[in-house]
Amino acid sequence: MDLLGLSGPAPDPVPEGELICSAKGCREQAAWGLLWNNPKLHTPERRKVWLACDEHREHLEQFLASRSFWKQTVAVAELDRVS
Repeated sequence: MDLLGLSGPAPDPVPEGELICSAKGCREQAAWGLLWNNPKLHTPERRKVWLACDEHREHLEQFLASRSFWKQTVAVAELDRVS
């Protein structure tokens, strides 16, 4: 996990506004961006983003890691935003 800054490819930007955890049924504010890549669907440099609250961060990281998709976790403040 890289909490000191982004290293490697830039992740996909996330929308402006409230960032909600990606865990099913969760409506909490996201604190983390989980960067991942499915090599069967994405080019090696692509970084998709799931958002996670503190409670679901570890669970979502484990889900992605078990499929060899997880690349790194960063604070949401480090993610690019788009309107």
